[in-house]
Amino acid sequence: YTPLRIQNTLETTFALLGFTDYPELQIPLFLMFLIMYTITVVGNLGMMVFIKINHKFHTPMYFFLSHLSFVDFCYSSIVTPKLLKNLVMYFLSCTAVVTESFLLAVMAYDRFVAICNPLLYTVVMSQRLCALLVAGSYLWGMFGPLVLRCYALQLNFSGHKVINHFFCEYTALIAVSSSNTHIPHLLLFGFATFNEVSTLLIILTSYVIIFVTVLNIHSASGRGKAFSTCASHLTAITIFHGTILSLYCVPNSKNSRQTVKVASVFYTVVNPMLNPLIYSLRNKDVKDAFRKLIDTKTSFH
Repeated sequence: YTPLRIQNTLETTFALLGFTDYPELQIPLFLMFLIMYTITVVGNLGMMVFIKINHKFHTPMYFFLSHLSFVDFCYSSIVTPKLLKNLVMYFLSCTAVVTESFLLAVMAYDRFVAICNPLLYTVVMSQRLCALLVAGSYLWGMFGPLVLRCYALQLNFSGHKVINHFFCEYTALIAVSSSNTHIPHLLLFGFATFNEVSTLLIILTSYVIIFVTVLNIHSASGRGKAFSTCASHLTAITIFHGTILSLYCVPNSKNSRQTVKVASVFYTVVNPMLNPLIYSLRNKDVKDAFRKLIDTKTSFH
């Protein structure tokens, strides 16, 4: 990537280094990210449309999945093609990450109710509750980043600043400030830790109960079906939370700038691309419905 200049005020200029440490990789990286972004857009938008037009998928599980696809599409669209031109883009990208972490937790709770209380599933997971859970995820996803951004704007950034990243990632941004950054680092660590602990607690609790419930199912086919419905979600959780934990829930000195940049690619580019593939390729209902859709279009022509 070539350096991206962002004009903040008349006295302050930021330059994003991106991956300029490796100029010989500029074209391969561009082609790789272009392909990944194309897959991300087609996969996530396709998943949203597919769920919308198939009444069979008008259930809480796929309602949450459509919003996960929407967040992944938005997040990748913010970061990949534009490289986040200004601080507002940082706020939006951070909001998408936090929202996704809570949506994954909500989806774990949804699987818990579906497997552990199947007879009460439609009553417990009402449309109102689903809407409240999604709205809560979005609201908290906006609140935390807004606090971090407001505090970052109070720091001193006068002069020409070089941000060693391909977007205005928070740690890279405050690293170029001439102010004392102890409190911003503490705020980020506290915010990230709270998000990870709360969402992972919901996820782990849900899946421990799910695991115990599934083990008590006498039918082998029943156990297999129950585990298969959770496999896609667990795969997405592992990729997403593994990256976030390695980046933001360890002391800042543990991660080099290059490590942070490479790891950031996973949750800004790779994860949004993989989610629709994970949830479609490992989901029998989605594959069956997709085959029927293809067969219908083929017979129509």
